[in-house]
Amino acid sequence: MLHLDNAENRRIGIGLVTLTTLCFATLDTCAKWLVQYLPVLQVVWLRFVFHVLLASALLAPHFGRELVRVRDWRLQALRSAMMASMTALNFWALQYLQLAETGAIQFSVPLLIALFSAWWLGERLDARRWLSIAAGFAGVLLVIRPGSQAFHPAILLSVLNALLYAAFNLLTRRMVATESAASMQLMSALGAALLLAPWALAGWVWPEGWLPWLVIALCGLCGGLGHFMVAQAHRYASAATLGPFLYQQILYMTLLGWLVFGQAPGPLVVGGALIVVLSGLYLLRLEMKRL
Repeated sequence: MLHLDNAENRRIGIGLVTLTTLCFATLDTCAKWLVQYLPVLQVVWLRFVFHVLLASALLAPHFGRELVRVRDWRLQALRSAMMASMTALNFWALQYLQLAETGAIQFSVPLLIALFSAWWLGERLDARRWLSIAAGFAGVLLVIRPGSQAFHPAILLSVLNALLYAAFNLLTRRMVATESAASMQLMSALGAALLLAPWALAGWVWPEGWLPWLVIALCGLCGGLGHFMVAQAHRYASAATLGPFLYQQILYMTLLGWLVFGQAPGPLVVGGALIVVLSGLYLLRLEMKRL
């Protein structure tokens, strides 16, 4: 159920989004560490298995049957397949790329959503919006640097993930009016776990020691909480209100990349990321004026 648009609810939504960005930055950091030692699809599968187990244990006492209540199975199945694909692409890219690089490409998603809205939903974009989108993609090109020695093919995985994530956001916005945040995050994770199980188990490698299991559990916890809180946030505040605060995540990813992996992004990555963020924020500002 959507909440009334007032100052208190907007603050709650912003707080939930801030926690979401911390969860997702931590999730990517844990995944980047794990894929150095375990097969990618196994890490993705374990992330969803622990997501389902922890979400069931933490949310079932509060939500009860609402946790498994589904009103449109086809959309839930599509969301599950998209979540599995996005996570696999992201974790695969993280084997080779810095957190700051994948983060910068990921934040082209608001620009992609604007394009998809124009193509699929027939929304009209004025000259300012087209200019903002063009500038944002110029920033992405600075990060990607096609044709240069700095270009790594894994960047294409991150680009494909961003395209899927934009479509995923549009689907989530459609579903949030009828499906509960609790059921969406649990059922999508359960569907992704079932879908990936055959491939994950076929190439199984046992994690050595307790530390990988702890990091895997943290992946599941951060993934589950992140998806739950972002769905909840959209019930308290509009996308235009929440959008600017999503960009905190790239700061956390850059910091964690430096602290955990000793990877500091180069000036072109920083410059490209800044252009992408500013373009997205300008688009959001235009949307807020239109409301």
